[in-house]
Amino acid sequence: MAGAGTKVRSAARVVPWERVRRAGSKLTTPLHPDDYLRLVNPLWSQRELRGRIEQVVPETDDAATLVIRPGWGWRFDHRPGQYVGIGIPVDGTFQWRSYSISSAPKRSGRTIAITVRAMPEGLLSTHLVKGLEPGTIVRLAAPEGDFVLPDPPPAKMLFLVGGSGVTPVMAMLRTMERRGQLRGADGEEGVDVVMHYSSPTPERMIFADELQRLADEHAGLTLHRLHTDTDGMLDLGHDEGGIDSFCPDWRERQTYACGPGPMLDSITEFFSSHDLEDQLHLERFTLQLGGEGGEGGTITFRNSGKTIDADGATTVLEAGESAGVGMPYGCRMGICHTCTLTLVEGRVRDLRNGDEFDQHNEQVQTCVTAAVGDCTFDI
Repeated sequence: MAGAGTKVRSAARVVPWERVRRAGSKLTTPLHPDDYLRLVNPLWSQRELRGRIEQVVPETDDAATLVIRPGWGWRFDHRPGQYVGIGIPVDGTFQWRSYSISSAPKRSGRTIAITVRAMPEGLLSTHLVKGLEPGTIVRLAAPEGDFVLPDPPPAKMLFLVGGSGVTPVMAMLRTMERRGQLRGADGEEGVDVVMHYSSPTPERMIFADELQRLADEHAGLTLHRLHTDTDGMLDLGHDEGGIDSFCPDWRERQTYACGPGPMLDSITEFFSSHDLEDQLHLERFTLQLGGEGGEGGTITFRNSGKTIDADGATTVLEAGESAGVGMPYGCRMGICHTCTLTLVEGRVRDLRNGDEFDQHNEQVQTCVTAAVGDCTFDI
C-alpha cells in the first residue's frame, strides 16, 4: 500500500504540459504562448513542425546528409523509405521540397537525416547541400509515402536504384541491420537482398563505403555496381549485364526501384512484359506531367484577397506562392494530398492526365492542377 500511495502523490504533483499551455494562453492573450516560447527555443512550437540542422555531412562532391533535430510535435515512428517535407527561406521566398529520410527510424531517437544531391536546376537542393549552416531552423512536414519496408520484410528482396534514389533504400537497409534482419553467415536465417546500384562514376556513388561494409558483414546482401559514364545504362533484358546476370532468381523477389524517371520507365516496361507488375514497387522523385496544360487565367484566393494571372503550365500551388499566399503543401508530386484546396468557382486541369474539374466546392490538388480560365479558391 505504501508503494501505491507514493504513486498517487507523485501523480498529483505532475501537471500535464497541455494544462500549463492552456493556462499560459490566457495570461499571454492576445499573443500565443508559442510567441514567447520560441524566443527561448525556436523548436518549441505547436503551430508548425520545426527542426534544427545539427550537421551537414558531405557524402560526395555534390551530395550531403543533413542531420536534423525535430522539435515539438515530431513522432519518431516513420516507416523506412518514407519522405519528409522541408521548408527553408531562399532569396526571400519560402521554398518547400520533399526528400527521403535516409536514417533508420528510432523511437528513442533525437534526430533524423535526409540525404540531398544538388541538382543543376535545383534552387533548394543546391542551397541545402552547399549553403546551409548548422543551427539553421527549418520547417518540417510529417513523413509520407508508401514506398516502405514491409514489417516483417520479404524473405527475398531486389533493390534497383540509380543516383540519389539510393536514399530511401538506405533507410531500409539500415533498419534491417539494426533489427538484425539481414542474413549473416551462410546458413543463418534472415532476409536475402540483392542490390543493383547505378551511378555515373564511382566518386558520385552516395554511401559507397557504408554499402560495401554492409555487403562485407552480411552474406545476405549482394551488391552490384554500374558506372553509367563508362558502362552504359542498365538494360535489364540484355543477355550480358542484364538482370539474369546479377540476380537469376529475380522473378521470386519483391523488387523496389528508385531513381531517374527514364530508368523507372524502363524497369516498369520490363516487369510489365513479364506480367510481374505486382512484385514491383516504385518511388519517383519527379512529378510526371503528361497531360496538356490549361488555358491559364486569373486565379483568385478568396480569403487572402489576392489574385494573380497564371499561364496554363503554372500549377495553382506555384501561382499562389508567387502571389504571396500561404499555400499548404507536402510532397509537391500529387501523392500526399496536403495541398488540397476547395475550388469555389471556375475550372482547372490536372497536368498529369488532362482531366478537368469544374464542380463548385470541388476538392483539388493544387500542386498538379492549372487554371482553365478564371477560377477562385477558398484560402
